[in-house]
Amino acid sequence: MTTPILHVSNLTVKCNEHEILYNVSFDAQEHETIAVIGPNGAGKTTLFRALLGLIPYEGTITWRPDLKIGYVPQKLYIGSDLPLTTEEFFTLKEKNRKEIDRVLSAVRLNTDRSSFQTRIMRQKLGLLSGGELQKVLIAWALVGHPDVLLFDEPTSGIDISVEGTIYSLLHRLQEEEKLTVILISHELQIVYRYATNVICLNKKTVCSGPPKDVMDKESLQKLFGTDVGFYQHRA
Repeated sequence: MTTPILHVSNLTVKCNEHEILYNVSFDAQEHETIAVIGPNGAGKTTLFRALLGLIPYEGTITWRPDLKIGYVPQKLYIGSDLPLTTEEFFTLKEKNRKEIDRVLSAVRLNTDRSSFQTRIMRQKLGLLSGGELQKVLIAWALVGHPDVLLFDEPTSGIDISVEGTIYSLLHRLQEEEKLTVILISHELQIVYRYATNVICLNKKTVCSGPPKDVMDKESLQKLFGTDVGFYQHRA
């Protein structure tokens, strides 16, 4: 069996002795897509913060050496008066125009319609639409050819008509860029369609494994505490 790209063992996170996560363990293999699902307050974002080394924790988190990790946050509140254009935002991280063009092309913001790309790049970040901003953040995360991408609720705060496009984009990027993807999502139908493995989280691991094996009615009721079913995603 190949060495996992990420190994998490007995992960526990506490705040003032209150356990936010308890004894969570899982492995992530190269090029797979892992979805983390669970109710509000289950500790999903806390898990990501621990994986990124942003908070103290107990247990073990071991990334494969020399990995590059990209991260797209759940929400990024940007005021409309922030004097920072999309182009200036990218140059904070990358000066090479070819690399910027590469990631824009990857998320389909670098199109033959030069006026469209020019508008996006010259626009203030705070004036972009929800879907445009999300694509910009994904492109930003792709700068430098990361090995792993972490997505916290990829479609949070954007129109439902854009949701399917974002998930299709993530799936295509996972294949084209040979990425390992770990995402938090509430879109159970999309998780079932795209994820290779799922972690059902409610402070501790309720279930884990391939979606077709663990995302049954009984497990979902245990996880969410209510009658949960899939709905048809029409995007």
